[in-house]
Amino acid sequence: MGKAMFDRQLVKGHMVKHMYKHILGWPIMFNDLKDIDEEYYNSLKGLKDLGADLEYVGIDFTATEETLGVKQTVELIPNGADVDVTQENLPEYIEACLKYRMLGRYEAQVNELLLGFFDVIPEPLLTIFDFQELELLMCGLPSIEMEDWKKHTEYSGEYDRDGPNHDVCVWFWEVVSEYDQELKARLLQFVTGTSGVPAKGFGSLQGNDGNVRKFTVHGVTLETCVYPRSHTCFNRIDLPLYEEREELEEKLKIAITMASTGFDIE
Repeated sequence: MGKAMFDRQLVKGHMVKHMYKHILGWPIMFNDLKDIDEEYYNSLKGLKDLGADLEYVGIDFTATEETLGVKQTVELIPNGADVDVTQENLPEYIEACLKYRMLGRYEAQVNELLLGFFDVIPEPLLTIFDFQELELLMCGLPSIEMEDWKKHTEYSGEYDRDGPNHDVCVWFWEVVSEYDQELKARLLQFVTGTSGVPAKGFGSLQGNDGNVRKFTVHGVTLETCVYPRSHTCFNRIDLPLYEEREELEEKLKIAITMASTGFDIE
């Protein structure tokens, strides 16, 4: 990848978002876990609601890995099997799970990738980019056909009945159609986690589980969220019921722009 970047050649394959963060040396955030496994992310997040009852769940500082049908217990900290998770050490447990899931389980491979990459492209030269720009730099701007995108979009929530004919959905596509290719690619990154468009078009868009999951516009009330938010595992954007096109345009652009900083707008 480093040689391709040095020679100004594009890489056809796209990586998951946090791999670009590893290359840039950016911190991995808890919300990054949601992009690769939203169910696991929600289960960890749900532990916070258990309060003092957490000690009765019987969790310790270990994780279970299954390789070719063989299960193996991995200790997240030294002697983790002997340390029960409590309300007091829950933050440390979540941090340990995040570190293992996002790096620890393939740390050796990531280190080799980074050593090879930085052997060609010195790390300081990359500091001017954010992780979305790095993906676009390495993989190029996708060729996005708006009609194909709209044709293979599904609608749910508040937009389930009217679909693309709902006023907010009409405004959404009007605004997106006015974006240049880079901003369209960033919107795609925001919702799906990557700027890549399948060779067969949006009808073949896949989720993180490998199944076809079409781009989905999900309607929510303004009480639920003020800014659009994404669920990259499901290629879904939660789009509030804005009352004016200008408000949608402003909030959507802020959400897309803030996503490149690595922080949650909420």
